[in-house]
Amino acid sequence: MNHAVLPGATIGVLGSGQLGRMFAISARRMGYRVHTLSPEDDTPTGQIADLEINAPYEDLDAVRELARGVDVITFEFENVPSSAAAAAAELVPVRPAGAILEVAQNRLREKTFLSSNGFPVTRFSRVTSSAALQSELESFDSAAILKTAAWGYDGKGQVSIARGAGAGEAWSRLAADEAILEQLVVFEREVSVVVARSVAGEIRCFEVTANHHTNKILDYSIAPAPMSSHVRSSAIEIARGIAEKLGLEGVLCVEMFVTANGEVLVNELAPRPHNSGHWTFDASITSQFEQQVRAVCGLPLGATRQLRPAAMANLLGDLWEHGVPDFEAACRFPEVKLHLYGKAVPRPGRKMGHLTAMADTAEEALRLALAAREALTGK
Repeated sequence: MNHAVLPGATIGVLGSGQLGRMFAISARRMGYRVHTLSPEDDTPTGQIADLEINAPYEDLDAVRELARGVDVITFEFENVPSSAAAAAAELVPVRPAGAILEVAQNRLREKTFLSSNGFPVTRFSRVTSSAALQSELESFDSAAILKTAAWGYDGKGQVSIARGAGAGEAWSRLAADEAILEQLVVFEREVSVVVARSVAGEIRCFEVTANHHTNKILDYSIAPAPMSSHVRSSAIEIARGIAEKLGLEGVLCVEMFVTANGEVLVNELAPRPHNSGHWTFDASITSQFEQQVRAVCGLPLGATRQLRPAAMANLLGDLWEHGVPDFEAACRFPEVKLHLYGKAVPRPGRKMGHLTAMADTAEEALRLALAAREALTGK
């Protein structure tokens, strides 16, 4: 029997970045208290939470201290050690489960899970040495990407290898003990689906989102993604199937490639809200963050219908290169929403905030979001 964690209770969050911040905003709006734990203080999540515990994730006594003060625990990024999730689970429910965290934080385990359960992925193999990499490359019929097996995000821990290139330099650059070699996918677009599954097994998907990356970091997203109804249905069906197979209790983002012939291939999983779903905060009946609150607390899921076509543009620390951006200029666009994450120190490539625009079409929303971003620096 599902015993819901009702408003008035306290939710614990492992992690303290912008995803936790927007989760905490949604949780507090619904009447929950929020406690967060991370190695840093004055964090994006901590600025919103009722309590911020400053400790490494490996400090299992601190994790247990967090757990003793809350009713349920979730996480806002997947690189929390599985030992921390296990320690918390000794005292309170952890959702999604630590086993899902363990799958998602290792690319080999992730691809093996997907492949063994019949979900479409590109060809891949495990490599542990330069010699093994060279042997695998000789059997690949196209260019490939070598990735660290663990702890990679935003394009980190990856090396592209041209067809016919040698293994030595690539293996040396990666500097890892274990890696995954993936055949390069020639794709038409990158898309993602944020899917939620409740404790009771209810599943709801958000609209398929098209994503554009620059320097391997998400630059902007538009929703709904421009695609045929068949490809859209395939992407949603895949996301639902993965959530079901994982036994997900929470929110999961499934990142996918769409090839020119309409084939959909799964790239990565993120068992938490995702940058590409930020538009839902403004343009969906239920945001991905409220949905996470509902799912981990055992409540019924909210409707995911999109209210208007939308686009999201990331604001990276590069925009601060010549001083504080002109936020007033961006706010002159009445259909654009400004979100800043409370990070004190801007750095190149660091996600400092985002803009969401809404319009009659996704293309017009994107034009507005990019124009507002350009206005921040007068360019």
